[in-house]
Amino acid sequence: MFNTFKLYPFVRPLLFSMDAETAHEMTLKSLQKAHHCKVTRDLLKGNHTLLPSTLMGLPLRNPIGLAAGLDKNGECIDALGQLGFGFIEVGTVTPRAQPGNPKPRMFRLPQAESLINRMGFNNHGLDTFLQNVQKSEWRAKRGVLGLNIGKNADTPIENAASDYLIGLEGVYPFADYVTINISSPNTKNLRALQGGDELSDLLRQIADKRKELADHYGRRVPVVVKIAPDLEAEQIQAIAHILPLYEIDGVIATNTTLSRNAVQGLKHSEESGGLSGPPVHELSLKVIESLRKEMGPDFTIIGVGGINSGQQALEKINAGANAVQLYTGLIYQGPKLIADCVDALRKCDVFMRK
Repeated sequence: MFNTFKLYPFVRPLLFSMDAETAHEMTLKSLQKAHHCKVTRDLLKGNHTLLPSTLMGLPLRNPIGLAAGLDKNGECIDALGQLGFGFIEVGTVTPRAQPGNPKPRMFRLPQAESLINRMGFNNHGLDTFLQNVQKSEWRAKRGVLGLNIGKNADTPIENAASDYLIGLEGVYPFADYVTINISSPNTKNLRALQGGDELSDLLRQIADKRKELADHYGRRVPVVVKIAPDLEAEQIQAIAHILPLYEIDGVIATNTTLSRNAVQGLKHSEESGGLSGPPVHELSLKVIESLRKEMGPDFTIIGVGGINSGQQALEKINAGANAVQLYTGLIYQGPKLIADCVDALRKCDVFMRK
């Protein structure tokens, strides 16, 4: 079948001739249109992507997920699901709609197969997000859905917890797991929430709200925290100590990096924002390895950052991740990357034993 796996190499030059954000928006709209048309829907279907596993007790078709950020408003969940992912995460959503940072705010670095973005949590707000999520059939078809929440840019950092509590309450009934995003470099002072006292205070309130919601809905939804790759060893140790205190179920390691060491001299390398792509891979591996060492074998770690091949997905798992997520690699490699990652993980002892 001539599907999107084979089509992407022909489409990529056209997309790369456009501004990065314009190409991103066009891709999502095209996926959505293709999904809604019976004639083209089969073009989206991923092949050979079954590798059953579990994540926080949730059954997965395979341990390859879509990272948050690609579909901020939850508009394309079903279309993206057909590409072969085992789980999908959408957002980051904030309580109120916000435009994000001024354009241009997304830049390709093709020589490093990377991106720099300073989007700034641009999204249509929680109400629209939830409407979109409820229209999706992904969960009804046994797909696992993560909903990623953040704070509005104009909410003072000392009041950040109130935004996360609003987000948690809103997404809770519709999520298989909820991600607390405290690691985007594009919202002023957000990463300060990764500090010991700040993190403890936020997670204490999150834990209390989650208990209240679990009692109300009769269902305990896992909560994970997404952290940065630019943390010092002492910060990672502190996070590893704090998360279990508040019964946090997992960690996503990692978000984008502020480091430019691997892309110095390349066009756009001096742009502000978070760098994603292969330069983040080694950084995230170190965080994953440190977390696994600190937290033992049973704590859930989702590895993300710089996966551009099946081999890099395997390296994430070997470093201690239970599952992985893709984003920038999809832009450069196309949906074939999903199947490549599944094929690579089939050779991993962790999945061969299942």
